[in-house]
Amino acid sequence: MNKLKLFLFSCLMIALVAACSNSSEEAAQDSGQADDKGTLTIGATSGPYSDMVTKAIQPGLEEQGYTVDVIEFNDYIQPNTALGNGSIDANLFQHKIYMENFAEGNNLDLSEVVVVPTAPMGIYSNKFDSMDEIEDGAEIAVPNDPTNLARALLMLEEAGLITVNEEANPLTISERDVEENVKNLNFSPIEAAQLPRAVDSVDLSAVPGNFALAAQMDLLDALQLETMPDDYRNRVVVNTSDLEERFVEDIKAVVESDAFEQVIDEEFQGFGKPEWMLN
Repeated sequence: MNKLKLFLFSCLMIALVAACSNSSEEAAQDSGQADDKGTLTIGATSGPYSDMVTKAIQPGLEEQGYTVDVIEFNDYIQPNTALGNGSIDANLFQHKIYMENFAEGNNLDLSEVVVVPTAPMGIYSNKFDSMDEIEDGAEIAVPNDPTNLARALLMLEEAGLITVNEEANPLTISERDVEENVKNLNFSPIEAAQLPRAVDSVDLSAVPGNFALAAQMDLLDALQLETMPDDYRNRVVVNTSDLEERFVEDIKAVVESDAFEQVIDEEFQGFGKPEWMLN
């Protein structure tokens, strides 16, 4: 009889311990706690895109159980170099055309995860208040690299100020590809980083969004903001070999969340949203 009582008592204790364990697990799940998924290191260029990672992406990943380290870079070479050698897990700073050209030229295999809202190029002026006021013979500073110049020329074409040769290669395009120049604009190609300063010395300046923000310019002060194709929007990029990893799926889920879009609407005004966010 004593042995039977001891056996029944032992069974009761085991059942109670199991029940307590299950209750603790359920409580942890209900409170939003997540399993520790390890550390993710994400690289981004200093300024709006490192801010986007820390303000709009990092919190969501941490809620999922990741520890997130954000590494800031001051050029467009190191983020991909670091990704290729495994120093970081993902980066955010580049558009599709740059990614593909860099990967090909440096023997890397890179893939995009998701396109993010991107600061558009804008045409700024301290002389004119609207595109309609632009005078004949006005001088406009434009980027001297083909990729950004193509964007500037497209903006001017959309405004009806020029036409561009339809067969122009966006990787080698120059002002010589302008076929019709309605206002006889004078093009002054300069380094993209110098374009914000050029606003004070020329009539117009086509400034890429990241350099405008770095110079503390208000995107909404532009006479015109580009209608940016998604190929020119920045994206989260990883090594192609990691595409099937869980962290890639989790990054994509965070960017596609309502919480991410809310931060964009509140703190990144003027950023153009990609097509997937508008559908």
